[in-house]
Amino acid sequence: MEKIIPPEHVALIPDGNRRWARSHSRVLLQSYKLGIEKFITFATWSKEFGVKTITVWALSTENLKGRTRFELRVLFDLYTRYAKDKVLYAMLKANGARVRVIGDIAHLPRKLQEALAELERKTADFHSMTINMLINYGGQEDIVYSINRLKASGVKHIDRELIKRNLRSAALPEVDLIVRTSGEQRLSGLLPWQTAYSELYFAKKYWPDFRKADFKKAILEFSRRQRRFGK
Repeated sequence: MEKIIPPEHVALIPDGNRRWARSHSRVLLQSYKLGIEKFITFATWSKEFGVKTITVWALSTENLKGRTRFELRVLFDLYTRYAKDKVLYAMLKANGARVRVIGDIAHLPRKLQEALAELERKTADFHSMTINMLINYGGQEDIVYSINRLKASGVKHIDRELIKRNLRSAALPEVDLIVRTSGEQRLSGLLPWQTAYSELYFAKKYWPDFRKADFKKAILEFSRRQRRFGK
């Protein structure tokens, strides 16, 4: 049996929900609901495999600009509902999973902002694992945000460490493994600062069809790779 070397930090791009809906003659609400529930299950798989931190890209800045109002309303309503869900909270508590929200949430509906803030508060003292939720997040915007903060503070010389400390995503450790579903093979601006030496794994399945065996396959592939970090 192959030895599993679990990545400390896995970042997930759960792609393919809309294409799954079309291919299964389902409405968007059903596919997004399945996608959220699949991520909740994915979090428990991560704990079982020894992953300490998972980061999921829930909504990009490009999504917020490019998706229809109807689609965004479906997502916002679902995120609000699940953030308040008692069963979800019980699962987070049982697994000692802390939730952190990263992104420009000021442009989200007030009810969603409040629900996410409450979930962060309620899970703040859980320390077995961390779940980072990227919502209205963009990698390039993250770097611009950091530089603007530094300019506003009057810093004369900007170096890499200062940029890193002022990112929206400053609290995130470097990503060991990136998993993207649906067959797309790009990062689309995911956490550019933390992914310089990440290992990449692209799965062909749409996100709602992703299974525990698929995740294990990704982790086994990660375990086989030799990470050199430029050396």
